Amino acid sequence: MPLWALISVAAAFLQNARTALQKTLTPRVGIIGATYARFLFAAPWAVALVAALLWHSGTGLPAIGPAFIGWAMVGAVAQIAGMLLLLHLFSLRNYAVGNTFARTETVQSALFGLVLLGDRLHGLAVAGILVSLAGLMLLSASRGFTGGAMNATAALGLACGAAFALAAIGYRAASLALPETGELLIRPAVTLACVTIVQSVMLTFWLWWRGGGGVAAVLREWRLESMVGAAGMLASLGWFTAFTLVPVAQVKAVGQVELVFNWLTARFAFGERPSARETIAIALVCAGIVLLVLGG
Repeated sequence: MPLWALISVAAAFLQNARTALQKTLTPRVGIIGATYARFLFAAPWAVALVAALLWHSGTGLPAIGPAFIGWAMVGAVAQIAGMLLLLHLFSLRNYAVGNTFARTETVQSALFGLVLLGDRLHGLAVAGILVSLAGLMLLSASRGFTGGAMNATAALGLACGAAFALAAIGYRAASLALPETGELLIRPAVTLACVTIVQSVMLTFWLWWRGGGGVAAVLREWRLESMVGAAGMLASLGWFTAFTLVPVAQVKAVGQVELVFNWLTARFAFGERPSARETIAIALVCAGIVLLVLGG
């Protein structure tokens, strides 16, 4: 299996772990608080990682230019926008419709990558993305896809997918805008540290402006949030590193292996029995990942 695919699978596994930790945290600080903690407590880990990598390699911080700053800001703002849209989707009655269209993130990543960065995909990779997308949409359909194809919820889902796709493209472009150092992890680690610092500052000011003691509530749970931050930092490092190696759409499609981890957890840890349609959907996702790996 190519290195980028292995890194993507590891990132998906770590993201699943981070999500599990966030579920434990959410009842204590709320959804927005848990989201904020993900960035706030990931930033120190990311900065420490950059310092360790630079010390180990004996090199200085890569030169940061306007292109890096611009793309990093695009990625940071787009990711926050995508998360806010996703939170709004959670509140809608017909969430399954919006979630299905949000899953077009992978295809939108391919389009954004082609237009903005000139990233091109070959036959097997395109086939893998489409097969994986079919599995994702079947999975969403199995959970209550009703209310018509195009409505306000679907449009919101498309906007959410577009925001996350643009964020990933921004991260890839920012990382590639840094000069080569000869070390695989330095460029994505520097990008991750800068982005998480910016996002932490933005969300801190936003929560402070909203009032209600949201920042203080988050800080009180620092022990659990440190674990959330560490898991989130490692997952993001995996995504950013893979983005540096291959087009975003390929990474995003392979990253859907997280659904397989979810299926296994539901089946063997919680004794749930996924429906036949859900199992077929997961099989399609896996088939798409195999095609992507063969095409990568």
